[in-house]
Amino acid sequence: MKFELGIGPDSWGVWFPEDPQQPPFEQFLDEASRAGYRTIELGPYGYLPTDPDALRSLLDAYTFRLSGGFIFGNLHSPGAYEERKAEIDSAAPLLQALGAEFCVLIESMYTDLFTGEQIANSELSEAEWATLTENSNRIGAYVADRYGLKAAFHPHAQTNIEREDQIERYLAMTDPELVSMCLDTGHHAYCGGDPVTFMRNHHDRIPYLHIKSVDQGIRAEVAAEGIPFAEAVKMGAFTEPKAGVINFVAFRQVLEDIGFEGIGIVEQDLYPTAFDRPYPIAVSTRRYLSDIGMA
Repeated sequence: MKFELGIGPDSWGVWFPEDPQQPPFEQFLDEASRAGYRTIELGPYGYLPTDPDALRSLLDAYTFRLSGGFIFGNLHSPGAYEERKAEIDSAAPLLQALGAEFCVLIESMYTDLFTGEQIANSELSEAEWATLTENSNRIGAYVADRYGLKAAFHPHAQTNIEREDQIERYLAMTDPELVSMCLDTGHHAYCGGDPVTFMRNHHDRIPYLHIKSVDQGIRAEVAAEGIPFAEAVKMGAFTEPKAGVINFVAFRQVLEDIGFEGIGIVEQDLYPTAFDRPYPIAVSTRRYLSDIGMA
């Protein structure tokens, strides 16, 4: 197993390029380094400096490597390819310049992030599935040919690709040469899936991981009361790997058994959070993952 452990700005409560409820990027870089991580994810484009030379100087100062970044938006409508392509052309040159590997694709949410109001259909039509597949493959080919990046689709709670049956259909319909998968263990469990078994069954499509767990009690409360996603995060629905429902010792064993060679990014959703809270969690998470052989 060749497992590269990193961490992302999400673990500092960073969801947006700018937000007064988020700590400054200097705090994220300093504390991620002091916590012992040497690989980081870009986070929302614009949170870290977007000038390649400026960002390279920062990464070099902390001996960080950049693993990738993400694009968040609709992939299943006819105009989605051109819309996402424009966003990729803004962010991907920075990823390419800094030697990143992955461009993570996340579908837009069908509920309002903060109110929970349904703003789109939760299930795709057959035509939308076909468009999603075509757009995913086209984006995968584009980021590879134009920027030397690997497209990795990230199933996400409250999107059209969140449950295991939806994820498996997506994997079956898309071209494995063009699109891989970023398995977010927390989102997978949040949506009722078993990330341990899923990883064992679909590891050939999963070179990239987001690592966090779920508080089962809070998740049950969220489901029973229909609590919006952002509020669920604020309540602590996502938690450290050592404290949640996922058996990470078993997950690590799967990685050993399959000879996993890839990257795992610690990414515990914390938005919004007190600025002094992320660092101790980052330290504790890395220590736990090291203790079980995942760091």
